[in-house]
Amino acid sequence: MQLFVLFEHASGYGLFSVQQFEEVGAFLPQVEEAVCQAAKFQQVVKLAGFRAFTSAAQALENMNAVSEGLLTEELKAFLETNLPKKKGKAQLGVTDPKLGAAINEALTIGVTHVGVVPEVLRGIRTHLSHFVKGLSLASMKQTELGLGHSYSRGKVKFNINRVDNMIIQSIALIDQLDKDINTFAMRIKEWYSYHFPELAKVVTDNYQYSRCAHFIKDRKTLSEESLAPLEEITMDSAVAQAILDAARMSMGMDISTIDLMNIERFAKRVSSLSEYRKQLAQYLKKKMDSVAPNLAVLIGEVVGARLISHAGSLTNLAKYPASTVQILGAEKALFRAIKTRSNTPKYGLIYHSTFIGRAGTANKGRISRYLANKCSMASRIDCFSESLSTVFGERLKDQVEERLKFYETGDVPRKNAEVMKEALEEHNAQVKMEKKSKKRKLDETVNGSDEAAETPKKKKKKEKKAQAEAAAAEPNEEPAAVNEEPVENADGSVKKKKKKKQQQQVEEAGAVDLNGDDTAAAVEPTKKKKKKKAIQAEESVMDVTAEASPKKKKKMSLNGEAAEVTAAAAEETPKTKKKKKKQVAEQAVDTNAETVLPKKKKKKQSLEGN
Repeated sequence: MQLFVLFEHASGYGLFSVQQFEEVGAFLPQVEEAVCQAAKFQQVVKLAGFRAFTSAAQALENMNAVSEGLLTEELKAFLETNLPKKKGKAQLGVTDPKLGAAINEALTIGVTHVGVVPEVLRGIRTHLSHFVKGLSLASMKQTELGLGHSYSRGKVKFNINRVDNMIIQSIALIDQLDKDINTFAMRIKEWYSYHFPELAKVVTDNYQYSRCAHFIKDRKTLSEESLAPLEEITMDSAVAQAILDAARMSMGMDISTIDLMNIERFAKRVSSLSEYRKQLAQYLKKKMDSVAPNLAVLIGEVVGARLISHAGSLTNLAKYPASTVQILGAEKALFRAIKTRSNTPKYGLIYHSTFIGRAGTANKGRISRYLANKCSMASRIDCFSESLSTVFGERLKDQVEERLKFYETGDVPRKNAEVMKEALEEHNAQVKMEKKSKKRKLDETVNGSDEAAETPKKKKKKEKKAQAEAAAAEPNEEPAAVNEEPVENADGSVKKKKKKKQQQQVEEAGAVDLNGDDTAAAVEPTKKKKKKKAIQAEESVMDVTAEASPKKKKKMSLNGEAAEVTAAAAEETPKTKKKKKKQVAEQAVDTNAETVLPKKKKKKQSLEGN
């Protein structure tokens, strides 16, 4: 039978064949000596195959599996390729017996981890660079260091919100602070009692005593004005009055100012430590609510934190059976009882729970066993549940209450299956509600962002609309502004002069009434070119009428009126001059038309008479 040895390295898997297996096994001391020499070791061990890892992630994944005793697909394919296919012809040597059991189950090959295998693996680890080409000592060290850092980081890194390491440190610090505060309080009582010995009998609480010592300092300075601050410290007016009466009749010795200053500093330090201890207790409560809410509801934050700390982690506590949780913290008493063959302890850390204190003497062991069972269930729910809630902890606490009542009155409690079914239904309902609330919040945030994105567009549209309305209103407002111009009269009164456009419309309407036809509407120019042609036609008509018409006076009067109109237009603004010139030309055309028509009628009448 040939021996093959599997070697796991940071760079990959290596499979080595050991020559002369029986002789090597018989002469183990000689093998140990040959391990130190590479030439002799290479004669005994040969490289059968090597599979390098393609990436650091693949190496980390395989190393995690190997450390947990699991057989990966890469390792399985590597062994199937390089090991002899005939069964019973080879035996595989491994380092970890768990991994050997997994390989034996998957490949049905004989596996061993004892005998000469550890020495062969030690030699392979020493002379690996001689077996694998291209693998130097520097590259080996670099890959080992990188994989070691990644592996350690993966073991240490957990969910930030569910780290139980902070709970372990917090409860340890709380226990240490309790011891230190008690020691310091005894020291300050002994020190300050030289000056004011009666204060220790009046104020028994350590925190209040340190505050009182820091406030009083010299007892001779106490007066009626000190009653209010003392009452605020002690929270009792009678105690404050007793302190004042004791200070007046005290038998203590006088003390120097320097000693009082040191006592005052020490008392201040003790009171600050007490306040910090309270803050730390609140911090521990919050951490327990986020990490192990069911265990905290069932047994309390402090006792639950002590259980987690003593177990090492919440995962370890979840793996313990209920019998171990029951006596957790009483290991010395357990081993002493086993050694002396006496009664084993009934409870450990869970003795500090209120349930055991409320139970009778005969029922303390029973309730401790029942409570340990429920604590084990709560710790497993907290450790392995994805969505945490206090539903299960409250139901488990109700069960313990019912069991206490059963021991006292005999009322039969509910079955665990019924209670857990109700708790599971309530938990699922809460999870659904939380999902719906999160979805609503997400929709609200998305809609709010969309509205926020749409509002600038709407504002721009509104601004553009307002600008368009203002632009449309400006031409209508300008004529209104120009419509009426103030003109001073001789008597000092002010009259508003109408715009020329309205005046032109009135004159055109008068011309239509005089002629009785639509000549004014036909003559009205619409474009600049037509207006120029109308002006030229008017001049030619005026020349013809000046030669042919005998009624010069009427024309002169009309021309005089046109001259007056042009003079009035000259006084107006330059913008209206052109419009008034056009108006005068139109009036001249109308008057010429009136003078020409009667003349033609007279000629027709003379022809008919003849």
